[in-house]
Amino acid sequence: MSTIEFTEYKGNKLIVIKRNENDQFPFRFGKVKAKMIVENLEAIKKFAEEE
Repeated sequence: MSTIEFTEYKGNKLIVIKRNENDQFPFRFGKVKAKMIVENLEAIKKFAEEE
């Protein structure tokens, strides 16, 4: 299961998703990208499930 953390960069809130505690290249994004992900979640799910 992924690890979720919250941090800041230049005063902007970020969410950080790590594969595990030692993940050196986590997935980080802010509110604008988070809103884009939420708005397109079904398309992202479909993409992730493709073979």
